Amino acid sequence: MAKPSGYSRRSVFKGAAGIAVAGALAAACGSNTGRGSSGGNGPTIKQWYHQYGEAGVEQAVKRYAKAYPKADVQVQWTAGDYDTKLATSLLGKDGPDVFEQSVARVDQLKAKQLVDLTDLFGDAKDDFTPAVLDAQTVDGKIYGVPQAIDMQMLFYRKSWLAKAGVSVPTTLDELATAAKKLTNKKVKGLFLGNDGGAGVLGAVPLWSVGQNYLTDDQKKVGFDPAAAAPVFAKLRSLYTSGSLLLGAPADWSDPSAFTQGLTAMQWSGLWAVPVVQKALGNDFGVVAWPKGDASGKLSVPIGAYGSTVNGKSTQVDAAKAYVKWLWIDKTEYQQDFDLSYGFHIPARKSIAAKAGKLKSGAGADAVKLVQEYGKVQSTPGWTATMNTAYTDALNNIIRKGSNPSTELKSAITKIDKELTALYK
Repeated sequence: MAKPSGYSRRSVFKGAAGIAVAGALAAACGSNTGRGSSGGNGPTIKQWYHQYGEAGVEQAVKRYAKAYPKADVQVQWTAGDYDTKLATSLLGKDGPDVFEQSVARVDQLKAKQLVDLTDLFGDAKDDFTPAVLDAQTVDGKIYGVPQAIDMQMLFYRKSWLAKAGVSVPTTLDELATAAKKLTNKKVKGLFLGNDGGAGVLGAVPLWSVGQNYLTDDQKKVGFDPAAAAPVFAKLRSLYTSGSLLLGAPADWSDPSAFTQGLTAMQWSGLWAVPVVQKALGNDFGVVAWPKGDASGKLSVPIGAYGSTVNGKSTQVDAAKAYVKWLWIDKTEYQQDFDLSYGFHIPARKSIAAKAGKLKSGAGADAVKLVQEYGKVQSTPGWTATMNTAYTDALNNIIRKGSNPSTELKSAITKIDKELTALYK
């Protein structure tokens, strides 16, 4: 099957316990290609990747592995439901020695499935974008080395906003007003996905009012129903305003609704920039999600797979040495991985600064947005059960018109129960 080039790495927004952001396209179709052995001597190291959709990535990571001189690195390119396959493999003794995932989870630490990699970083730690390190950090220890950053952001048509006399929105109220002014018989003002944003926004509404899924220590609920309810009510009002595009031919992760002129503004991701540039030239801009109220901030959801070592591996030291070599020492391989197979931001600031296509236009704006407003969607203590409770509430509020405070209180009850079980 054809590979949806340019859209696959958005799967990095999968949250804890393999939670996928609803509405994202599936990974490229294909069969498991098996392992590719390196030519190195020494111990055998099994390394797992999920199946990236961009052409050339598989060949690149096998080339890196083959170049490693101190071990025989066997790469497994894992098709299908990577997260489920990985979780199953980590329960036994024959799992990978090195694997990638987007967040270091508390339940994995309790099961002794992760190795502390803090000592690998040295002076390089300050070169990594702090927000993506946060997802790999628990109690001050780092359990994964970030590889590449993907992000979500709001696209807008410059000429259409100018013609309508609309400024780029920086608050949710301004976004709603702009969407209304930009809506006419042929065009809707805003596209947040065919479900009105219920599946994709995640923690973004909470961030917009200065709150989060969980507290910084990951042990308590990080949002208050009374304080958060108004922003969810505004999202419901947007849904019923007639200004949102609903039922588009493709969902939020595909920019076709924007490039075909069905909407003046669209929530999508960094991967969409090349397609949008080809269709619209310079007649578009990208911005962060607006503030929900005076206490909130502009926000940009980001995610990054990180290279991790299996705590049950019999080759922990050898695996750590390989991870350090590939993802900290070999900056030329990191640059190749980040920039040669799609449109992504390197996790390391020094590499991002060298990227020509990130020095101007939307690419440069995206880098700035990540550095100023980037926040990770997945956090170490956020489990699948918690995510289901929260997204059910979000869906009920936005699409069904349920009372925001009541729905959020119900979600908090379920999340509290899960937190108690997680930390008992």
